[in-house]
Order: sequence, then structure tokens, then C-alpha cells
Amino acid sequence: MSTSATEICNLLYRYAEAIDEGRLEDAAALFRHARIETGAAGPLDADGVLALWHRILVIHPCGTPRTRHLVTNPILDIDEAAGTARVSSCFTVLQATDDFPLQIIASGRYHDRFAHIDGQWWFVERDYRRLDFTGDLSRHLRVPVKATSRT
Repeated sequence: MSTSATEICNLLYRYAEAIDEGRLEDAAALFRHARIETGAAGPLDADGVLALWHRILVIHPCGTPRTRHLVTNPILDIDEAAGTARVSSCFTVLQATDDFPLQIIASGRYHDRFAHIDGQWWFVERDYRRLDFTGDLSRHLRVPVKATSRT
């Protein structure tokens, strides 16, 4: 795998790790150059998505959402000369709490664009509107969400 491919995949994984550890500010910082498509909330920047997460995510007493985001099947289309990339990947979110046994609560696809800025790769666009399946999200989100994916 190329250095660019590794760096881009690491961004996908760093996002998941930061969210799962409750480090929402660190996750949002990955999107400092990005526009995030959210559906009803419209396109957001990093500050907007951080505010959205603070409003809708349930953070448990341990300081985390008690989730595990698995990002899999990344398909990378990298244009090294242009310093741009498009990536589609799958996500599966598992959750467990003291009163909620381990289970899958959501699954869908990320469609991301990246750009090489100041010597490193950055998210420049993420589309959160491709939620294929939902389970019991009551201990993860403060708002109701339905599967909304389009092909």
C-alpha cells in the first residue's frame, strides 16, 4: 500500500478511535478543512459537526459513548499528482453499556474526499447520509434516526 493510502486509511481509523474514546474535539479537528453533509442539519464545518455531536451523542459516565466504530472495506481512488482522493468505506457501530448487551446499532457507508494540504492528507468532505441499517440507538443518540441510505 502506498504511503498516501496508509495515511488516508489512518485518518478513517483515527476518526473512529477518537469518537469511541469520547474525544469529540480530536475527531472534529480531523475535519478542519472539510464540509460534512449531514442531511437535515445541512453541510457543516468542523465546528458545526462538533456542536452537532455534543447535542446528539449520549456520553456515558465513563466519558465515552460506549461504542466501537469499525471502518472496513476502504476503496481508495488516489490522484497523487492532483493531491486528491476519493474513498468509500463501510462502518459498523457496536455498543454495550451496563444495561445494554453488546450489539450492532448501526451500519452504513462513508463517502469521503481527501486533499493533500501543507504536506499531509486531510478530510475535505464526508457524507454522513448513507446509513443503511439501524438497531437500537436509544443509548447512543438523543434524537431518532432512521436508515436513509441511497445507492
